Amino acid sequence: MDTISVCIVEDNHDIRQALEQIISMADGYELKGAFISGEKAIESIPHLNPQVVLMDINLGGMSGIECVRQLKAQYPSILFMMCTVYEEDEKIFEALAAGANGYILKKTAPAKLLESIRELAEGGAPMSSQIARKVVAAFQEKNPAAGVLDSLSNREHEILELLAKGLLYKEISTKLGIAQETVRKHVYHIYEKLHVNNRVEAVNKYFGR
Repeated sequence: MDTISVCIVEDNHDIRQALEQIISMADGYELKGAFISGEKAIESIPHLNPQVVLMDINLGGMSGIECVRQLKAQYPSILFMMCTVYEEDEKIFEALAAGANGYILKKTAPAKLLESIRELAEGGAPMSSQIARKVVAAFQEKNPAAGVLDSLSNREHEILELLAKGLLYKEISTKLGIAQETVRKHVYHIYEKLHVNNRVEAVNKYFGR
């Protein structure tokens, strides 16, 4: 079992000590450092280069979110797990948008905490289904194509797929056995539904770009 290196950023003395103990005493985990503030973390974490950072979301001074935003931009390979008291905290969502990779509740049992850290290190994204739903919804708002493509009819899907392959209207009409004028009408509706003005934009949406 690979050893996972961990740093802790937590301004509450008792919670920080408890987390330090859990990590230090567990097999397969190495505590690289624990910090009382975001400012201290930004200064020290780059030198320690841990795999996982447990980050308190509500730090005094610089917030945990701002700390993640700055560190993640410079060190994208470090994984950040937000630690929070409330599951439905809107800030968790903000933190994930800033680059956090997962989150855990502070009252989580030690074994579950360690399991979540390992899950994160192995490529998972530990978070509750409640937050995962919010993430998906926001992704769909940001990338309307994810939801909008569902609004196309089967025929429109077929035509968009052929457009994406570079076929001309007349080739599409031959392939599907429909009039060229019908293809044109379908394309017009596709553009309308995808909120695009031309073939390139439509194809980009089709590929989710």
